[in-house]
Amino acid sequence: MKHLVLLSLALVALLTGGCATYQVKSTNTTPVVTQQTLLNENQLLDVAIVRFDPGEMPEEDDENTLYFAEIRKAESQYFPFQLMQAMQKSAAWGPVRIVPQNSVPLDLNVTGKILSSDGEKLRLWIHAFDASGRTWLEKEYESQASRYAYDPKYKQTEEPFLDLYNRIANDLLQYRQQLNEQQVAYLHELAALRFASEFSPQVFGDYVKRDSNGYVSINRLPASGDNMMQRLQAIRERDQMYIDTLQEYYSQYAREMTVAYRAWRGQSYQEVIAMRELQEESRKRIMLGAAAILGGVLGAGSPDAVARAASYVGVAGGGYMLKSGMDKADQAQIHVDALLELGESLEASIAPQSIELEDRTVTLSGTVDDQYQQWKALLREIYQLERGQSEP
Repeated sequence: MKHLVLLSLALVALLTGGCATYQVKSTNTTPVVTQQTLLNENQLLDVAIVRFDPGEMPEEDDENTLYFAEIRKAESQYFPFQLMQAMQKSAAWGPVRIVPQNSVPLDLNVTGKILSSDGEKLRLWIHAFDASGRTWLEKEYESQASRYAYDPKYKQTEEPFLDLYNRIANDLLQYRQQLNEQQVAYLHELAALRFASEFSPQVFGDYVKRDSNGYVSINRLPASGDNMMQRLQAIRERDQMYIDTLQEYYSQYAREMTVAYRAWRGQSYQEVIAMRELQEESRKRIMLGAAAILGGVLGAGSPDAVARAASYVGVAGGGYMLKSGMDKADQAQIHVDALLELGESLEASIAPQSIELEDRTVTLSGTVDDQYQQWKALLREIYQLERGQSEP
């Protein structure tokens, strides 16, 4: 019995140990690999980065979540913009565009899903595939921000998770360098025919085929100088010009949210670290407090006077530690509440904006995806009108 009481007191003594630190101090960033040989324009692949999947929604009653739906929706557009900038630095691609969902696949297409994002860590699932549907890469990327990234003393202007985007860009470039000129030309032709087959399936539906594995290939080619194909090529160029106008929207969106979002991430980073340490300390104190009380209760009936005295101290000390542990848990919840307020203020500053086309009589409204669907419907009307005028 005496040994049990002494063991309880030894556990209490462990509280004097410090909490573990979780902060990363390194500022090393993987550089973007650049294309060393100059590529001809016809060797440059067009890249479409689709707005990322925001990821799984947490339960509304989960009070300890650091996830806010409004912020995650903003991140689903902000992260693709950062990846686009990293890919452009490699000088190995044609136009790298952020495209709305349900866009026709281009030469290379990149999709992503946000697995976690709290200012301290970022985890993304990236899937890249070409016009044929063949996967280039499908993997999880993770990066942890340095504590210097949000420290105002160091005036860091670099994206805290730049290393992650650079690694994705480098992996894509590594796969691209394995393709020869014929393979690149094939992807160009296939992407154009996929657009034609989707836009006018009655005419071009059988120009491409899909096998049982989901891979798409060219079934037959249009005749040289085919009027219908030339007309659809003009429609495709209009579509790409419209998507080019969207790039300014995404760029402005990223610029406008940068200040507020960086402030949120910096605060979130500190809150995540503080909350984790508080939760760890709370767990420790509750466990040790319970152990001290248990040892005190067992020692209360001991015939040994020293053991009985120690048991009273254990019960009193254990009760204090339990209360202290609960207090620490309450402090952690205060940090969660603070993050919620920050998230609500950020939501107001990054609200989506509708786009109007000045050179059109039609007004496109709603979300970017909604506007793009309206734009494609307008293009189909234009195509049908031109087709009707040229064909009796």
